[in-house]
Amino acid sequence: MDLFQAMQISASGLTAQRIRMNILASNLANANTTKTPEGGPFRRKDVYFQTIGLSELSARSYPREAGRFEDELDRQLQGVQVSQVVRDARAPRLVYDPNHPDANKDGYIALPNITVISEMVSMMNSQRSFEAGVTAINAGKSMVNKALTIGR
Repeated sequence: MDLFQAMQISASGLTAQRIRMNILASNLANANTTKTPEGGPFRRKDVYFQTIGLSELSARSYPREAGRFEDELDRQLQGVQVSQVVRDARAPRLVYDPNHPDANKDGYIALPNITVISEMVSMMNSQRSFEAGVTAINAGKSMVNKALTIGR
């Protein structure tokens, strides 16, 4: 594996975490949304990741007469991508508030199943993962710059 492949792996993680942070921000922004264009309260979304082989990120392969030769270790390397974004299928929380404009005839409003504290913890986790990816890319850039300096 070369430094550019390491940066590609880190970049795949950055992209996945950026998508996760956007979804978490949407969940937080809509924690009290009782009506959506689809009708009913906002539905919490969750992001699922899957590993992606480096060959799919552009693994190195070497042409030869009998086909292609791939570095076995490079095939073991993996990045990450978002496999799916799933809406929460659970029933909304019912809260008694007869004065709310969206209350039903019994005085209950349907609220999203979003726990703000849990979403914030997930956001912090995602942010730290993103920062770790940036640090890895910056370390790779620093190594490339030092290699170029040595080559002068």
